[in-house]
Amino acid sequence: MNLLRPNIAAMQGYVPGFQPPDIASWIKLNTNENSYPPSPKVVEAILAELGTDGARLHTYPSASSQQLREVAGELYGFEPSWIIMANGSDEVLNNLIRAFAAEGEEIGYVHPSYSYYATLAEVQGARVRTYGLTDDFRIAGFPERYEGKIFFLTTPNAPLGPAFPVEYIEELAQRCAGMLVLDETYADFAEGTALELVKKYDNVVVTRTLSKSYALAGMRLGLAIARPEVIAALDKIRDHYNLDRLAQAACVAALLDQEYLRECCLKIRETREWFSAELRAMGYNVIPSQGNYVFAAPPDRNGKRVYEGLFERKILVRYFSDPILCHGLRISIGTQHEMEKTLAAMKEIG
Repeated sequence: MNLLRPNIAAMQGYVPGFQPPDIASWIKLNTNENSYPPSPKVVEAILAELGTDGARLHTYPSASSQQLREVAGELYGFEPSWIIMANGSDEVLNNLIRAFAAEGEEIGYVHPSYSYYATLAEVQGARVRTYGLTDDFRIAGFPERYEGKIFFLTTPNAPLGPAFPVEYIEELAQRCAGMLVLDETYADFAEGTALELVKKYDNVVVTRTLSKSYALAGMRLGLAIARPEVIAALDKIRDHYNLDRLAQAACVAALLDQEYLRECCLKIRETREWFSAELRAMGYNVIPSQGNYVFAAPPDRNGKRVYEGLFERKILVRYFSDPILCHGLRISIGTQHEMEKTLAAMKEIG
């Protein structure tokens, strides 16, 4: 169709992790979802918002998601004007590119990390520059002054797992002429966060999601924390009713139940360390992770072989054909029972 913009016609589009139609019959460890249910208070809040006859659904939700901003601000230590709520953190990532990078301008990110950055840049018509990682987990060849409009830093890194030290992130903030976006999708599983840098540097944005640690991937809830002038700009370009009533009720309930969050994250971290140790005992190379997943390579460095063996046993993990990742697998950390079954299957596969 010759009416399409050339970059849209040429692009491939993002390919998300496989979602099997008979999902209940699989152990699903390929998209870093939380295998535990969300807080019971979330279900209560959704049912209360829905009511007995769904009457509230005939009116629009809060356009500003003000209550959510206030609850998140109280939790993270910011005024509501520093926070924007989103239809998943992907919406914020998209709008950051729309706000700061015009067609032909550059965005950068680490490779490997979240490949959706490239798709969003393609849609905008922005140029992409990627940087690799050194053996000590620093950005290889990062310039003294990065002149791109946005640099995305996933920390903890996905798919590999380590988090960047806050001191190093602060150095990067000083070296970026444009915005430094800290994608903290997995921060609730990590030992720390770089959130305080938002208060120190006007070019730092932190994005978060409720999809992973809060077990709300099906609700599509995310947020960003940045200086009020950045939030105001993002407010101009977001969909005006971007979060529906049920999602807003779920978000408030989830954020308020921090005790449940801590218990859930602790279980996942403990299982992650146990599973990593067991894989190492089998001869796997496992990168120390601070996310709810591990990147592990079998002794023969044939990630596809193990992926296919697990697939045959209806266990889904993530295999990447990228030459720098194809030697291993990214395995989400599920329940202890799920990981015991996965480990037993990997021992069978050998």
